[in-house]
Amino acid sequence: MSALLEVKDLRVSFRQDGALTEAVKGVSFFVERGETVALVGESGSGKSVSALSTVSLLGDSAEVTGSVTYDGQQMIGADETRLRKVRGNDISFIFQEPMTSLNPLHTIEKQLGESLALHQGLAGAAARARILELLEQVGIQDAESRIGSYPHQLSGGQRQRVMIAMALANEPDVLIADEPTTALDVTIQAQILDLLKDLKDRLGMGLLFITHDLGIVRRIADRVCVMQKGEIVETGSTREIFDNPQHPYTKKLLGAEPSGAPAPIAADAEIIAKTDNLKIWFPIQAGLLRRTVGHVKAVNDASLTVRAGETIGIVGESGSGKTTLALAIMRLIASEGQIEFMGQDVRQWSTRQLRGLRKDMQIVFQDPFGSLSPRMTCAQIISEGLSIHKVDADRDERDLVREVMVEVGLDPATMDRYPHEFSGGQRQRIAIARAMVLRPRLLVLDEPTSALDMTVQVQIVDLLRNLQKKYGLAYIFISHDLNVVRAMSHQVMVMKRGDVVETGDVDAIFDRPAHEYTRTLLHATA
Repeated sequence: MSALLEVKDLRVSFRQDGALTEAVKGVSFFVERGETVALVGESGSGKSVSALSTVSLLGDSAEVTGSVTYDGQQMIGADETRLRKVRGNDISFIFQEPMTSLNPLHTIEKQLGESLALHQGLAGAAARARILELLEQVGIQDAESRIGSYPHQLSGGQRQRVMIAMALANEPDVLIADEPTTALDVTIQAQILDLLKDLKDRLGMGLLFITHDLGIVRRIADRVCVMQKGEIVETGSTREIFDNPQHPYTKKLLGAEPSGAPAPIAADAEIIAKTDNLKIWFPIQAGLLRRTVGHVKAVNDASLTVRAGETIGIVGESGSGKTTLALAIMRLIASEGQIEFMGQDVRQWSTRQLRGLRKDMQIVFQDPFGSLSPRMTCAQIISEGLSIHKVDADRDERDLVREVMVEVGLDPATMDRYPHEFSGGQRQRIAIARAMVLRPRLLVLDEPTSALDMTVQVQIVDLLRNLQKKYGLAYIFISHDLNVVRAMSHQVMVMKRGDVVETGDVDAIFDRPAHEYTRTLLHATA
């Protein structure tokens, strides 16, 4: 008897400029009912391509051979009518990038409703009730008020939860989850993993889980397939893979976890940024005259101090105010309270006055592909700030770009390539280079490693610590990955729904947490 989903000798090549590039090379695996199989490997190993091949979701440039059977029926070469029935109903996907997958012009209710109408014939009140049930299942608080929201009005974690709700809407036989928890907080991540496990057990669903996070693999998977350069190099039960890995690449993955600590702070280190009683409330307006009827209390009474060479890690769930606080410190959004930057009270400064300080405060975003212009080369992206701020105006810009690329571990020979020609880790290095070329005093790092492979995470953490030590940089480091926070930070601030619930030395927070919420966060990563 065949498995629920069975892949045999799958080979995928992509045709570009008349040439074929082989991405998947003879991959075979299977998923039984009620079983979780993890596909593990770094970016470019062929994990997602293998998964997309199961229901022919690759583009016309792909050439696919081999066999993919679902419930005994061949999927490769199946007609479009058959594939449409299977997609989203029998085999459902959770994708990594929700902003790419969600329609920015439609509300959450409409997008979830489309799938329910297509596969279950639900509409009106019945569909709305099911949508609310799904949103609550995946941990979206106050679902009633969120159902009419558009994707851009939700946080990254909330958007990912909507994607998971869409995938689960029709209770599929096979769920293929492609890095589904990458953007989620540790507590929500734990909830989602528990939810997926519960649904798998209750529905007898087969789960193909694609990830680079081995902590998740250990927690959720029954069997593991390790992929490298388009091939499965090792497969076995989760216990076998973790306790007795055989392949050198598997051993490398298992050994890749951020560790160590940043360099100590100088006793006389200058205070770079400071806030006192910072408050950020956004008005809720209603009615024809758009009167203010309430406020979204994004940040309440936040105070912090960060010195040269120091990192303050800010942790908390999506919507807790982490990024909002950092943006207010950089004077990118309005706030109340005291903000000092390099000894100057800047809260009342005009945009013109702030322009001179902008080169000293830079930010690296979570999604480098979204923050890098696809129409600009690497060199143009990195040098843009040099032109605006007239930094080292007497030197050739390409020389400066070349120097900073070497500094962040990029090959200067690639400076005329475009963002899509780089890997995820390389794109994040470009984003860091763009900030570092201006020699800032303060660098805000907003989830800079969350979408990266474990081995690349270690490289980026080492790079950031070396840059901090070399230039005395002050970092505000925002992350939901507590292992990375511990490896990067001197101090930690814990936020929950806009409130700072605990702050202190990194070892004290991790080893002796005082607040129940901090203990919950730490427990979720255990």
